[in-house]
Amino acid sequence: MSGPSAEALARSLLDRHGRTYAEEAGIGVERNTPSPLFRLLCLSMLLSARIRADIAVAACRALARAGWRTPERMVKASWAERARVLNQSGYARYDERTSTMLGESSQLLLDRWHGDLRQLREEAGRQRPAEHRLLQQFKGIGPVGADIFCREAQVVWEELRPFVDERALEAASELGLGARPEAVAGLVPGRDLARLVAALVRLSLAGDYEAVRAAARS
Repeated sequence: MSGPSAEALARSLLDRHGRTYAEEAGIGVERNTPSPLFRLLCLSMLLSARIRADIAVAACRALARAGWRTPERMVKASWAERARVLNQSGYARYDERTSTMLGESSQLLLDRWHGDLRQLREEAGRQRPAEHRLLQQFKGIGPVGADIFCREAQVVWEELRPFVDERALEAASELGLGARPEAVAGLVPGRDLARLVAALVRLSLAGDYEAVRAAARS
């Protein structure tokens, strides 16, 4: 007896885990405006640390509640204020270092791209490799952080599609969805790909492959 189809597995996966980290953090990336993109940059930095994803998301939400939704407001906050908010939201192990990186990265964004990541996109010529490279100019954003940003931003920066990072591809292969970005992308409409890729990352963290397969068979 054959197992569930890739399409059925993708539907089951989306039902179980189909929420981007930006959505969880309350970031409206689909607006493609400066503030949500800046907040996504901060979230990508926070998620890059060796800390649970839910703690990173909580820290991102805490920064927004503090009013630091733009690079201008982030740099106006003191280092101690940023560190305290991060610490109180559970981001304790990395609060001091991350406070510094948030301040420095916000200042770079203001100085080089006038606070608007869409200008980074244009400087890169809307080319994914150049965007990925320029994102790593920010302190705290290495290859993993750039992957996270691209993974989530592909909902509006269509040149990023299909962006399926290594962790998501490993989960896709284990689940039986293929081992190539194009195979994963072919299972959903383009604007839903970010949700599917985030679901694969969450699947990798949760390890509930059999539950996804069982739901796909039902």
